[in-house]
Amino acid sequence: MHPRYSDVHAAILSLCEGEDDAVALMATVAGELHHAFDHFDWTGFYRVVGPELLKIGPYQGGHGCLVIPFARGVCGAAAREERTQLVPDVDAFPGHIACASSTRSEIVVPVFSKSGLIAVLDVDSDTPDAFDTDDQEALERIVADVFGRLN
Repeated sequence: MHPRYSDVHAAILSLCEGEDDAVALMATVAGELHHAFDHFDWTGFYRVVGPELLKIGPYQGGHGCLVIPFARGVCGAAAREERTQLVPDVDAFPGHIACASSTRSEIVVPVFSKSGLIAVLDVDSDTPDAFDTDDQEALERIVADVFGRLN
């Protein structure tokens, strides 16, 4: 894991220890990540609430889209493909949903519990090309460590 994530990863694991409520965990992870990095302009979760459907969950930042089908946008692609979407330029992503006009780049990480996909972690930045494979590796590890133990 990249060193810039070490402290926030440790803090998240400590804060989440013993908690088994997914929404409480999402709120904690979103808050800690959002305040740890200046380039995280919107940090939050979209929860799987039905077949091929995401709804907004805990987040930090301005308003987000309330509902996202798996068929649309970066979040939908991450859920549909069950793999991280690393998008250096959202305007170049086919079907991007502009929940905030200031978003320039985005990373979306699928979140799995023992029972399967439960959400996606969405991080937006107003800076182009703000995320890289170090971010991807660290965010994937954080969500696996926090949510992978849930039933």
